[in-house]
Amino acid sequence: MKTKQVIVFGLFAVLLGLMPVTKVIAEELLPPQQVIQSVSEQLKARLKDKAFTQDFAQVTRFVNGVIDPHADFDRISALVLGKLWKTATAAEQDRFKREFQLLLVRTYSRAFVEYQDWSIRFPPYTLESGAAKTYVKTEVIQPRKQPVEVSYRMALSNGQWKVYDIVIEGVSLVTNYRTTFSQDVKTKGSLSAVIDDLAKRNVEALAPKKS
Repeated sequence: MKTKQVIVFGLFAVLLGLMPVTKVIAEELLPPQQVIQSVSEQLKARLKDKAFTQDFAQVTRFVNGVIDPHADFDRISALVLGKLWKTATAAEQDRFKREFQLLLVRTYSRAFVEYQDWSIRFPPYTLESGAAKTYVKTEVIQPRKQPVEVSYRMALSNGQWKVYDIVIEGVSLVTNYRTTFSQDVKTKGSLSAVIDDLAKRNVEALAPKKS
């Protein structure tokens, strides 16, 4: 369970709406939970169209447009790079955020095609009055398997709750990718080289498939 693939799927699964919310009325959920449910419903409604999902670049653009307002990619990018973020130039920071966001979105979009029979359950949850950060727990339910704990670190940004980390079975997406990119920088020699490689992989992944 503690692999990058599981972390990636977990973020996609709830944040991007693979999993319908089970027997929960929106009014019964608190604002941070409502964000998760709302995004799920938007994506489920559109991505049921199999013809639409055949165009991967189109799906990726759509998914990005839906989740971008509800995920703090500036914060996620800074946390993922850690010390590297502080020493990066403004141009490198901007490029990394753009390419890393695209990496996540296209990975989640691809996962949508492969996984569908999931549901989500919200355990009891309390939001402290005046809180600027919160930790929302959910359980991912799938047939004939044990529930998977998926939790969300969220923070208020200009009056809106936004996700800045996902924790799956105790494993943080931020921590997982921080380790990966730190190793990549050591291997390739610079953050710029890592970003170049990431950009190349994004272009290749979104290129039209040759018949």
